[in-house]
Amino acid sequence: MTDAHAALMDRMYRPQRRIYDLTRKHYLLGRDETIDALSPPPGAHVLEICCGTGRNLIRASRLYPQARFYGMDISAVMLDEAREQAARRKSGAPIVFAEGDATDFDAQALFGVPRFERIFISYALSMIPAWRDALAHAFDLLTPEGELHVVDFGDQAGLPLWFRIALARWLARFHVQPRRNLANDFAAQAQARGLAHRHDALYRGYAFHEVAAPRLG
Repeated sequence: MTDAHAALMDRMYRPQRRIYDLTRKHYLLGRDETIDALSPPPGAHVLEICCGTGRNLIRASRLYPQARFYGMDISAVMLDEAREQAARRKSGAPIVFAEGDATDFDAQALFGVPRFERIFISYALSMIPAWRDALAHAFDLLTPEGELHVVDFGDQAGLPLWFRIALARWLARFHVQPRRNLANDFAAQAQARGLAHRHDALYRGYAFHEVAAPRLG
Protein backbone atom coordinates (compact mmCIF):
# COMPACT_ATOMS: atom_id res chain seq x y z
CA MET A 1 0.00 0.00 0.00
CA THR A 2 1.01 3.60 -0.32
CA ASP A 3 1.10 6.78 1.71
CA ALA A 4 -2.08 7.72 -0.15
CA HIS A 5 -3.97 4.88 1.51
CA ALA A 6 -2.72 5.92 4.94
CA ALA A 7 -3.86 9.48 4.24
CA LEU A 8 -7.26 8.20 3.10
CA MET A 9 -7.71 6.24 6.31
CA ASP A 10 -6.71 9.23 8.42
CA ARG A 11 -9.17 11.49 6.61
CA MET A 12 -11.98 9.00 7.02
CA TYR A 13 -11.36 8.19 10.67
CA ARG A 14 -10.45 11.63 12.01
CA PRO A 15 -14.10 12.69 12.46
CA GLN A 16 -15.15 9.15 13.47
CA ARG A 17 -12.50 8.11 15.97
CA ARG A 18 -14.50 9.10 19.06
CA ILE A 19 -17.68 7.30 17.96
CA TYR A 20 -16.18 4.44 15.96
CA ASP A 21 -16.69 1.70 18.55
CA LEU A 22 -20.21 2.83 19.40
CA THR A 23 -21.34 2.82 15.79
CA ARG A 24 -19.55 -0.35 14.65
CA LYS A 25 -20.67 -2.69 17.44
CA HIS A 26 -23.96 -3.29 15.65
CA TYR A 27 -22.50 -4.73 12.47
CA LEU A 28 -18.91 -5.89 13.07
CA LEU A 29 -20.22 -9.22 14.27
CA GLY A 30 -18.07 -12.11 15.48
CA ARG A 31 -15.22 -10.05 16.91
CA ASP A 32 -15.70 -11.21 20.48
CA GLU A 33 -16.06 -14.84 19.41
CA THR A 34 -12.74 -14.52 17.58
CA ILE A 35 -11.03 -13.05 20.64
CA ASP A 36 -12.50 -15.80 22.83
CA ALA A 37 -11.02 -18.40 20.49
CA LEU A 38 -7.45 -17.08 20.69
CA SER A 39 -6.56 -18.83 23.99
CA PRO A 40 -2.87 -17.86 23.91
CA PRO A 41 -0.53 -19.84 26.17
CA PRO A 42 1.22 -18.02 29.04
CA GLY A 43 3.87 -15.63 27.78
CA ALA A 44 2.55 -15.73 24.20
CA HIS A 45 3.02 -12.74 21.92
CA VAL A 46 -0.36 -11.71 20.47
CA LEU A 47 -0.57 -9.33 17.51
CA GLU A 48 -3.60 -7.61 16.04
CA ILE A 49 -2.98 -6.39 12.50
CA CYS A 50 -4.98 -3.22 11.78
CA CYS A 51 -5.96 -2.71 15.41
CA GLY A 52 -7.96 0.48 14.91
CA THR A 53 -9.13 1.99 18.20
CA GLY A 54 -7.58 -0.84 20.22
CA ARG A 55 -10.99 -2.11 21.29
CA ASN A 56 -10.21 -5.74 20.49
CA LEU A 57 -6.76 -5.70 22.05
CA ILE A 58 -8.06 -4.17 25.26
CA ARG A 59 -10.64 -6.93 25.55
CA ALA A 60 -8.07 -9.61 24.75
CA SER A 61 -5.60 -8.22 27.25
CA ARG A 62 -8.20 -8.48 29.99
CA LEU A 63 -9.10 -12.04 29.05
CA TYR A 64 -5.48 -13.19 28.79
CA PRO A 65 -3.38 -11.06 31.17
CA GLN A 66 -0.58 -13.65 31.03
CA ALA A 67 0.11 -12.83 27.35
CA ARG A 68 1.88 -9.92 25.66
CA PHE A 69 -0.03 -7.73 23.23
CA TYR A 70 0.88 -5.71 20.16
CA GLY A 71 -1.17 -3.69 17.70
CA MET A 72 -0.29 -2.11 14.38
CA ASP A 73 -2.30 0.09 12.05
CA ILE A 74 -1.67 2.26 9.02
CA SER A 75 -3.72 5.13 10.46
CA ALA A 76 -1.92 7.43 12.87
CA VAL A 77 -5.30 8.88 13.85
CA MET A 78 -6.63 5.50 14.97
CA LEU A 79 -3.40 4.68 16.79
CA ASP A 80 -3.75 7.89 18.78
CA GLU A 81 -7.24 6.78 19.76
CA ALA A 82 -6.00 3.29 20.61
CA ARG A 83 -3.31 4.60 22.94
CA GLU A 84 -5.78 6.92 24.65
CA GLN A 85 -8.34 4.17 25.11
CA ALA A 86 -5.79 1.68 26.42
CA ALA A 87 -4.64 4.22 29.00
CA ARG A 88 -8.14 5.30 29.94
CA ARG A 89 -9.74 1.86 30.10
CA LYS A 90 -6.75 0.21 31.79
CA SER A 91 -6.03 -2.84 29.68
CA GLY A 92 -5.34 -6.08 31.49
CA ALA A 93 -1.80 -6.33 30.14
CA PRO A 94 0.39 -3.66 28.52
CA ILE A 95 -0.20 -3.13 24.80
CA VAL A 96 2.48 -1.86 22.42
CA PHE A 97 1.15 0.07 19.40
CA ALA A 98 3.02 0.95 16.21
CA GLU A 99 2.28 2.38 12.79
CA GLY A 100 2.84 0.22 9.74
CA ASP A 101 1.56 -1.17 6.45
CA ALA A 102 -0.18 -4.53 6.86
CA THR A 103 1.39 -5.87 3.68
CA ASP A 104 5.06 -5.50 4.61
CA PHE A 105 5.71 -4.12 8.10
CA ASP A 106 8.88 -5.19 9.92
CA ALA A 107 7.71 -6.70 13.21
CA GLN A 108 11.22 -6.88 14.64
CA ALA A 109 11.79 -3.19 13.97
CA LEU A 110 8.37 -2.11 15.27
CA PHE A 111 8.03 -4.37 18.31
CA GLY A 112 11.32 -6.15 18.87
CA VAL A 113 9.43 -9.40 18.21
CA PRO A 114 10.02 -11.33 14.97
CA ARG A 115 7.20 -13.90 15.29
CA PHE A 116 3.92 -14.27 17.18
CA GLU A 117 2.08 -17.18 18.76
CA ARG A 118 -1.26 -15.61 17.93
CA ILE A 119 -2.18 -13.13 15.20
CA PHE A 120 -5.66 -11.88 14.48
CA ILE A 121 -7.20 -9.58 11.90
CA SER A 122 -10.69 -8.20 12.46
CA TYR A 123 -12.68 -6.61 9.65
CA ALA A 124 -9.58 -5.19 8.01
CA LEU A 125 -8.87 -7.31 4.93
CA SER A 126 -12.06 -5.91 3.43
CA MET A 127 -10.44 -2.46 3.56
CA ILE A 128 -6.94 -3.31 2.33
CA PRO A 129 -6.48 -3.06 -1.45
CA ALA A 130 -3.66 -5.65 -1.49
CA TRP A 131 -5.46 -7.86 1.01
CA ARG A 132 -3.92 -11.12 -0.19
CA ASP A 133 -0.45 -9.68 0.44
CA ALA A 134 -1.52 -8.66 3.94
CA LEU A 135 -2.85 -12.15 4.60
CA ALA A 136 0.36 -13.77 3.34
CA HIS A 137 2.45 -11.47 5.51
CA ALA A 138 0.39 -12.41 8.56
CA PHE A 139 1.03 -16.10 7.88
CA ASP A 140 4.75 -15.41 7.57
CA LEU A 141 4.83 -13.81 11.02
CA LEU A 142 3.56 -16.89 12.86
CA THR A 143 5.78 -19.00 15.08
CA PRO A 144 5.87 -22.73 14.22
CA GLU A 145 3.11 -23.33 16.79
CA GLY A 146 1.27 -20.10 16.01
CA GLU A 147 -2.33 -19.54 15.03
CA LEU A 148 -3.86 -16.99 12.67
CA HIS A 149 -7.46 -15.88 13.21
CA VAL A 150 -9.38 -13.72 10.73
CA VAL A 151 -12.94 -12.44 11.04
CA ASP A 152 -14.46 -10.35 8.28
CA PHE A 153 -17.51 -9.93 6.13
CA GLY A 154 -18.58 -13.19 4.49
CA ASP A 155 -20.56 -13.91 1.34
CA GLN A 156 -23.95 -13.48 3.09
CA ALA A 157 -25.09 -16.56 1.17
CA GLY A 158 -27.81 -17.36 3.69
CA LEU A 159 -29.24 -13.85 3.72
CA PRO A 160 -31.80 -12.25 1.36
CA LEU A 161 -30.53 -10.67 -1.85
CA TRP A 162 -31.95 -7.27 -0.92
CA PHE A 163 -29.93 -7.32 2.30
CA ARG A 164 -26.71 -8.20 0.48
CA ILE A 165 -27.20 -5.38 -2.02
CA ALA A 166 -28.02 -2.84 0.69
CA LEU A 167 -25.06 -3.94 2.81
CA ALA A 168 -22.64 -3.69 -0.11
CA ARG A 169 -23.81 -0.17 -0.90
CA TRP A 170 -23.53 0.91 2.74
CA LEU A 171 -20.05 -0.56 3.17
CA ALA A 172 -18.80 1.04 -0.03
CA ARG A 173 -19.33 4.44 1.61
CA PHE A 174 -16.54 3.49 4.04
CA HIS A 175 -14.21 1.99 1.42
CA VAL A 176 -15.13 -1.54 2.54
CA GLN A 177 -15.39 -4.37 0.03
CA PRO A 178 -16.20 -7.87 1.35
CA ARG A 179 -13.73 -10.42 0.02
CA ARG A 180 -15.94 -13.13 -1.43
CA ASN A 181 -12.94 -15.41 -1.93
CA LEU A 182 -11.61 -14.97 1.61
CA ALA A 183 -12.31 -18.55 2.74
CA ASN A 184 -10.71 -20.13 -0.34
CA ASP A 185 -7.66 -17.88 -0.29
CA PHE A 186 -7.16 -18.38 3.42
CA ALA A 187 -7.43 -22.16 3.06
CA ALA A 188 -4.96 -22.18 0.16
CA GLN A 189 -2.39 -20.14 2.06
CA ALA A 190 -2.79 -22.32 5.14
CA GLN A 191 -2.39 -25.49 3.11
CA ALA A 192 0.70 -24.14 1.36
CA ARG A 193 2.31 -23.76 4.79
CA GLY A 194 1.23 -27.16 6.06
CA LEU A 195 -1.31 -25.71 8.48
CA ALA A 196 -4.74 -27.01 9.34
CA HIS A 197 -7.65 -24.73 8.53
CA ARG A 198 -11.12 -24.20 9.95
CA HIS A 199 -13.86 -22.14 8.34
CA ASP A 200 -16.90 -20.96 10.25
CA ALA A 201 -19.72 -19.06 8.57
CA LEU A 202 -21.34 -16.86 11.22
CA TYR A 203 -24.87 -15.51 11.18
CA ARG A 204 -25.92 -17.18 7.92
CA GLY A 205 -22.70 -16.14 6.21
CA TYR A 206 -22.79 -12.51 7.32
CA ALA A 207 -19.25 -13.00 8.58
CA PHE A 208 -16.51 -15.59 8.15
CA HIS A 209 -14.17 -16.70 10.92
CA GLU A 210 -11.05 -18.39 9.53
CA VAL A 211 -8.47 -20.15 11.70
CA ALA A 212 -5.13 -21.67 10.71
CA ALA A 213 -2.94 -23.62 13.14
CA PRO A 214 -0.56 -26.60 13.16
CA ARG A 215 -3.36 -28.68 14.70
CA LEU A 216 -7.05 -28.06 15.20
CA GLY A 217 -9.31 -30.05 17.47
